Amino acid sequence: MSSVKPYYLLSVAPMMDWTDRFYRSFMRILTKKTLLYTEMIHVNAILKGDQNRFLKFHPRELPLALQLGGDSPKDLAEAARIGEDLGYSEINLNVGCPSDRVTSGNFGACLMADPSHVANIVSKLKEAVQIPVTVKHRIGIPGKETLEDLLNFVSHLNRAGVSALSIHARIAVLGGLSPAENRTIPPLRYSDVFEVKKKFPNMPIILNGGIKDLESAKDHLTKTDGVMIGRMAYESPFAFATVDAEIWGEEEKSVLTRKEVLRGLKEILAEYQSEGIKPHQVLRHTLGLFHGVRGGRYYRRYISENMHKVSDGTPILDHLIEKSAEWV
Repeated sequence: MSSVKPYYLLSVAPMMDWTDRFYRSFMRILTKKTLLYTEMIHVNAILKGDQNRFLKFHPRELPLALQLGGDSPKDLAEAARIGEDLGYSEINLNVGCPSDRVTSGNFGACLMADPSHVANIVSKLKEAVQIPVTVKHRIGIPGKETLEDLLNFVSHLNRAGVSALSIHARIAVLGGLSPAENRTIPPLRYSDVFEVKKKFPNMPIILNGGIKDLESAKDHLTKTDGVMIGRMAYESPFAFATVDAEIWGEEEKSVLTRKEVLRGLKEILAEYQSEGIKPHQVLRHTLGLFHGVRGGRYYRRYISENMHKVSDGTPILDHLIEKSAEWV
């Protein structure tokens, strides 16, 4: 077995309104290795909208996967080619989002009802690009929620040549539950994901759903090829300050303090402000930096109360850098 650990070993899940380029740049201060994702972007936004707005990223964000939403193989393939040309590391198809808007548009989790169609999309994406083509999906939807249904779905994608699967270990309830409720109410069935790995040993399987700490992630890595973390990565981002060392075996000296993270954030903020970006667009993603430790409430309140009032957020960070000396 190669000593080089795969790029998908640990990833931060795509999250609407959260995993934009500003959040991703913030996370790159903490971890250079973790695979990051865009928010889900519908193909129409790319093919008919402002590509720069939706697809722009900084090279420091790599490795970075572009997550696409849609159901047209032709349009998805065209959007994937654009993503590859721009330098994205991976094309990921969303077959997991359960929102009513997504369902009415016939993309996201409702596509699990038609494994052959999803397989056809994967085939067209594979023909269009050279970078990995992956799928993020649930373990099922109402009416197709058994382990047998899941294995049938995966077998279609396996035959289509999918590069890897990120599986959220809950079914998606289409109608009746909000997206937030869909993240908590359907019970977790990790055993189904582990069974997929047993049945498809050569398929990279990434586990997603309900993972709240790195110890759990490391335990899951004994049974799957990768772990994808969502809300914990956003709400407690400093947990990722150690992952390059703990997961990939990088030197411990790479681990930063929170004060050092703030200094790095100051540099990134200045860069974005020079492009005309408002401070709150960057700072809002950092509210959890001191989560669970001394100073956390003050930090969150100070940023929340001030980030919309200023055109230059540098003094905010200067104050917090000085203040953090009292908390360490």
